[in-house]
Amino acid sequence: MDNGFTEEVYAVVGQIPYGKVLSYGMVARLAGRPYHARMVGRILSCAPASLPCHRVVNSCGRTVPHWREQYDLLQREGVTFRKNGCVDMRENVWEFPAEDE
Repeated sequence: MDNGFTEEVYAVVGQIPYGKVLSYGMVARLAGRPYHARMVGRILSCAPASLPCHRVVNSCGRTVPHWREQYDLLQREGVTFRKNGCVDMRENVWEFPAEDE
């Protein structure tokens, strides 16, 4: 895997504030590779435990299958979920600053 991209992904994920989430696609875009959402997922599957990977969900707000702790961690941070169990992306997505600000 591209170490430069990995470091960019780690940098973006490390900045996601407590109680907020981003999608894999948003992380990829912020890391400079907007069409590499799946690669972001692969990178995060091997990320250090100190990185708040639980704050990254899919574009619909779905958490990682078979990682119940992700739901619990997000809930403890005050992230709200819809009735279908997905993160309410309208309420919880991180509105990161625009690049020109």
